[in-house]
Amino acid sequence: MKLTPRLALLLTLPPLMWAGNAVVGRVMVGNISPLALNALRWGLAALLLLPWAWRVMLQPQVLLQRWRYLALCGLLGMGCYNALQYQALHSSSPLNVTLIAASLPVWMLGMGALVFGVRPRRQQLWGAALSLCGVALVICRGQLHALAQVQFVSGDLLMLLAIISWALYSWLLARPSASMRGAARPNWDWAEALMAQLLFGLVFAGGMAGLEQVAWQPQPIQWGPGLAMALLYVALGPSLLAYRCWGLGVTSAGPAIAAFFANLSPVFAALMSAALLGEWPHWYHGAAFALIVAGIWLSSRT
Repeated sequence: MKLTPRLALLLTLPPLMWAGNAVVGRVMVGNISPLALNALRWGLAALLLLPWAWRVMLQPQVLLQRWRYLALCGLLGMGCYNALQYQALHSSSPLNVTLIAASLPVWMLGMGALVFGVRPRRQQLWGAALSLCGVALVICRGQLHALAQVQFVSGDLLMLLAIISWALYSWLLARPSASMRGAARPNWDWAEALMAQLLFGLVFAGGMAGLEQVAWQPQPIQWGPGLAMALLYVALGPSLLAYRCWGLGVTSAGPAIAAFFANLSPVFAALMSAALLGEWPHWYHGAAFALIVAGIWLSSRT
């Protein structure tokens, strides 16, 4: 696999969008509940996608024939991952959340080996080690002794569950079921394929948001310009743009190599947090970026 500039850009945009998603999710704590934010996010994304994907709505038979695969993708990619991430941000920080998300290469390699029988190459293991060293630099702010003082909370466990679900979702994109391959593959473009997943994902996201309001922890939504802008951002950037780029990148580079780009999220999150506080980036941000890029380069070598 040759890592072209176009492919590198496709796989860099999602972690940039996800870093912003973590910051926005943290800012919205108190204005909207996690599951309601997830449901509204995907509902708005579906409306924005409708002009390009309306044809899927007229093909119920095609959807029902592939409902197992589409429902699993919708559950993992739209129902679980984002809901767990927003819930994690209630007790964890954006940096912690993106740092845990940076363990994605490890889970991606493990998922590929255990579920899909794809053994990791030695270069990928060394690349994972280099990338995680870069993540560790961001955690300790360039002071290695500070690693022993890092504290994790309950939200971190939720984010760990979220990243495991994302690893499986990514492998499903690269290794779809027989009903989505070859002659059996429906004649969908990217928008229609995403909408097909989204229709099932909305059922899970909306159902969980409804249960949250009725039976678990009801929380009124504090409507305002800030929430409207946040919803528009998470629907356009981390949803449509990031999922489109991630899908293209995963199918071109493979899930294992694409996962290394997720390690850029904590670097982007640290820079965004610093910008909001008026602080300039430090040397360890650049060093972490270099280590992560080195891990990506090493893992992508044939």
